[in-house]
Amino acid sequence: MVGALVTATLLAGCATDVPRVPEITYEQAAKSELVATNYRAADALMAQFGGGPADGPLIVATVVNIDALDQSSTLGRLISEQVSARFSQRGFSMIEMKFRSAVYMKRGEGELVLTREINDVAKSNKAQAVIVGSYATAANGVYINMKIVQPGSNTVLSAYDYVLPANNEIRSMLGRNTGR
Repeated sequence: MVGALVTATLLAGCATDVPRVPEITYEQAAKSELVATNYRAADALMAQFGGGPADGPLIVATVVNIDALDQSSTLGRLISEQVSARFSQRGFSMIEMKFRSAVYMKRGEGELVLTREINDVAKSNKAQAVIVGSYATAANGVYINMKIVQPGSNTVLSAYDYVLPANNEIRSMLGRNTGR
């Protein structure tokens, strides 16, 4: 009994000696470059895009894993949300796909829109274009490709590529809900 108590005490002492990663402050979190980087991507897409806010709404599909186009992650969904937010800030009407029951949605994957259905959704919403994207993971970075595509013809109207660092923050978002 005494031996078990000593062992438990020693193990408890060892557990507290494990170095903890310090929590970041609100100030440090506000300095995260992720939002600014995704906003720059949206701005670059808008700069190339021939359409404007008066030409009709846009649809944003979930950014997907390039190696498994039916899968995404927290990162892919967040990029889609931030790009949509930036277009909205710039005056574009954005169709919120999470509220549409007629569109294919896979639990845990976001608004993954099937190609054959996107034309119907775009037509019924009089959308001028669809924003799509994919990401590829590498050892030191996550490569993102974003495009604005014209429904019906699938013509790429605008495109932008960028890289996010494969740091702990990004890796943690890739590891959630990837469907693997």
